[in-house]
Amino acid sequence: MATPNIKTLGELKKTGYKFLSIKDELRENLISKLKAKKPIFEGVFGYENTVIPEVERAILSRHNILFLGLRGQAKTKMARQLVNLLDEYIPVVEGSPLNDDPLQPISNFAKNIIAEKGDATPINWIHRNDRFSEKLATPDVSVADLIGDLDPIKAANLKLSFADEQVIHYGLIPRSNRFIFVINELPDLQARLQVALFNILQEGDVQIRGFNIRIPLDLQFVFTANPEDYTNRGSIVTPLKDRIGSQILTHYPKSIEHSKQITQDQIKFNKQQKEIIVPEILKNLVEQIAIEARNSEFVDSKSGVSARLTISAYESLVSAAELRFLQNNQEYTFARISDLFSAVPAINGKIELVYEGEQEGPAVIAQNLISIAIRNMFVQLFPDPGKLKRKKESSEYSIITNWFSKNQKLDLLNQANDKLYSATLTAVDGLEELISKYQPTVKGTDKIVLMEFVLHALAEHSLISKNAMLEGISFKDLLGSLLNMDMNKDAD
Repeated sequence: MATPNIKTLGELKKTGYKFLSIKDELRENLISKLKAKKPIFEGVFGYENTVIPEVERAILSRHNILFLGLRGQAKTKMARQLVNLLDEYIPVVEGSPLNDDPLQPISNFAKNIIAEKGDATPINWIHRNDRFSEKLATPDVSVADLIGDLDPIKAANLKLSFADEQVIHYGLIPRSNRFIFVINELPDLQARLQVALFNILQEGDVQIRGFNIRIPLDLQFVFTANPEDYTNRGSIVTPLKDRIGSQILTHYPKSIEHSKQITQDQIKFNKQQKEIIVPEILKNLVEQIAIEARNSEFVDSKSGVSARLTISAYESLVSAAELRFLQNNQEYTFARISDLFSAVPAINGKIELVYEGEQEGPAVIAQNLISIAIRNMFVQLFPDPGKLKRKKESSEYSIITNWFSKNQKLDLLNQANDKLYSATLTAVDGLEELISKYQPTVKGTDKIVLMEFVLHALAEHSLISKNAMLEGISFKDLLGSLLNMDMNKDAD
């Protein structure tokens, strides 16, 4: 195999090097990875049986690819990682504007220098990481930017007429010859610019400003698009879609486990924050919030809810616990359920609300999503209070609710240290026994936090009441709270 140590065309020929198109290059390297049982993507979870096989089939078919899906579905991430299927290095004619292969030159520059110097033609090497070009489709993109145009300054400096091919300034696509070229948010590209891509996709060549030249480019195109763009901002013109070999539909994780893998792979913490323990119930709740957001009538389903919500919420959760430790001058230990409510600001900016949601306000919707996540997660771990009531069965939660009716309230203070936090929760009759009965494998810190989770869930299922205080959260007997509210109204 050719190496960067080879500096001339003659030396390259002696190695037996053969030109390979980028699509064949991707295909051959994919076959090698498949035979070696090596993954083609890193940090992409939940696509093993859906998206990834479709990508593999597209590459084997030498297709250009369109990733179509809602925001935060790893479309760009996959496009960028396709460079891992390229050869480590490829040779190019030194100084060529189109990254000409020494054995298959396409520019006049490369053809002339090879004709002049023959086997002494100098060559350079390009690493696969440098063979990636990316363009975000924005309204200001022009044909000259993508394809090219005449350069009057070059014509003046070289004293050439505009009829001379040397006055062409190549656009981003020709200069990305032998590269993977990605256009993100394709529907945002103006229709006339999409039309300019027809020849490149179908015939592999471009025409610039009426020059009667054919430049047979060698590119792997990857496009990304969001389905909402078809109605809100623009559309992919039908002839262009027809020329894209494979349209691959992406999706959100189909399980909490895959969601957790994505979050854990993407979160960024320093050494101190990594010392904070996040119990499993909190990790699950963060993912459940995103699931509830995707199903919420107040959230625009066409916009989607990306994995960035769970990543930001998780980071905010940990930071809330860290702030508590710093304020109390405590050692870093573990996060609590109450820390989850500090993630509201992180959730606010990650959801697109419909009109009814805007009327409620983003902070209220975020709070509601946390509440719904707690309620729905609870019935996955413990008996559903609603079903028990409908069947007129004795409640599994009677001991806990009776404790509140006798003792009236329990205050979980934000500033409480771990010892006081644990003591406060274990004082509730029946709470620890409930955990031991239905979640017997949960021990230690996870068990204590799960006990707090049960209190929040019982409040969400209207078995006890929950009220926010400046210094923490107060849980009370539901009937007592309602009576107090009535008395306060009468006093007013």
